[in-house]
Amino acid sequence: MADLADYLNLTEAQARDHFRVLLRRGPVPGGRQVPFVPAETLLCLAASFVISHRRYGGTTAHFAPEPVPSLARLFSRPPSSILAKMANLDGSRSHGARWDILAGAILRDDPVRFTRIYRLLLQAARAQGISQGRLPDFLALEDGGELVLLGQEELSQSMLEAALREQIVADAAGAAWAERDTERILLASARVGQHVFAQNVLLNCGRRCVFCGLRPAAFDAGRMLLAGHIKPWKDSTPRERLDPRNGLAACPAHDVAFDTGLLTVNGGLRIHVAPTLADAARTDPLTRQYYGQPPVRGTLILPPGAQVPARKYLDWHRQKIFLT
Repeated sequence: MADLADYLNLTEAQARDHFRVLLRRGPVPGGRQVPFVPAETLLCLAASFVISHRRYGGTTAHFAPEPVPSLARLFSRPPSSILAKMANLDGSRSHGARWDILAGAILRDDPVRFTRIYRLLLQAARAQGISQGRLPDFLALEDGGELVLLGQEELSQSMLEAALREQIVADAAGAAWAERDTERILLASARVGQHVFAQNVLLNCGRRCVFCGLRPAAFDAGRMLLAGHIKPWKDSTPRERLDPRNGLAACPAHDVAFDTGLLTVNGGLRIHVAPTLADAARTDPLTRQYYGQPPVRGTLILPPGAQVPARKYLDWHRQKIFLT
């Protein structure tokens, strides 16, 4: 059985051995009879930076997008087995392997370290003849760069700890974990959940500000575009925190204005400006430059086929946050 060092101190030689095991493996009926080797577990952890396992399972497992299908084929396991391992890694399943869970928390909390391990895995796979077609570089890190968690500006350590305190205490009491380890597991999982949420929101919004249309990626400044919740993370249920219909992408000026109630959106997607900001935009040229109409549009800018924000979140923001 693997221990913590098998994940955190993985060498390329060990990873190559793991891929040789996979290449010799036949189909695994039901996906549970053969233990996961560390390389499989670590690739499932990498997949958790792309999709949320919570959106799929049971009869919907086969709908899970990439990289789940590619990993399932490479591991000779059904997609449900990949999703179950992803749940083990973030502590969602109380019977998950102990070192899986702790290794997942440590590496989620250290993107630089995980980037190194992810590249090592791909290097070992290529050395064993596993091509991009069979194991795609789904984090786009094989040729350089580092994993950067998106959406973290919406979260603070104290807010996370406060929001998760009850769950941390309950989980620590009912499991073989110290409270400190339980906290680490839950906080790391929440941060990665926020990262996946942010990716989905940015994609859904066409990677441009929904209020003014600014597309920072056009001048290589993609990180200027922020993805945040409509109903704030701290006020949302666990399901609402991951729902892309509870998110909007915005440039820094309009993101802050929305978060502080100077802008809001109604159920028809019409943008409303708080009276104090509207007055300032009429009298102050600099305010008008950022919050006049234009650049602020009359309605949200969304690409064709985008999911529109859910009415319940827009209503919550307008009633609880907007400054009338």
